[in-house]
Amino acid sequence: MKKITDKKILLELVAEDGSCLYYASEELRGDREVVLEAVKQNGNALRFASEELQNDIEVVLEAVKQDGFALQYASDKLKNDKEVVLVAVRETSWALRFASVELKNDKEVVLEAVIKDGLVLQFASKELRGDREVVLVAVRENGHALQFASVELQNDTEVVLEAVKQTRWAFNYVGDELKDELRNQILSKLKK
Repeated sequence: MKKITDKKILLELVAEDGSCLYYASEELRGDREVVLEAVKQNGNALRFASEELQNDIEVVLEAVKQDGFALQYASDKLKNDKEVVLVAVRETSWALRFASVELKNDKEVVLEAVIKDGLVLQFASKELRGDREVVLVAVRENGHALQFASVELQNDTEVVLEAVKQTRWAFNYVGDELKDELRNQILSKLKK
């Protein structure tokens, strides 16, 4: 298939459908104006941009503002840029999956994500899956997030009760130490 080499035509196309960047010549995939127009319309068009533009903070910020999942196409350097990742997880909490290891261990970034969807706790660092504050926020948003908490917090009465309040199915993720004790407490409350 012949690639589009006419910048004017391509600009018109990507303004309507950013994914048309796929049909651009290599040269136009590296054209900042064209790529910015494409990612403003469809953040995931970033995947068709040149490596240089996948490492351009302005281009990547525009892409993740439009769709947080576009973070997956950013350079490793920008996946480790706190500003970029915060914008991405604010737009789509599941973008945390594509953040750098360092930022998956950044409490501010992880809290920003789990407050919108507790299940993204699964992408947080082991350390933060053991952070009581982070886990409480996650299980209050979605009780099923308890399954991704540390064993210690799966045996923490307050954390477990918050998760079970959100959904009784969270009981499936309660740590063994606490399961028998909680079963009796919950059953006695249900009988009342």
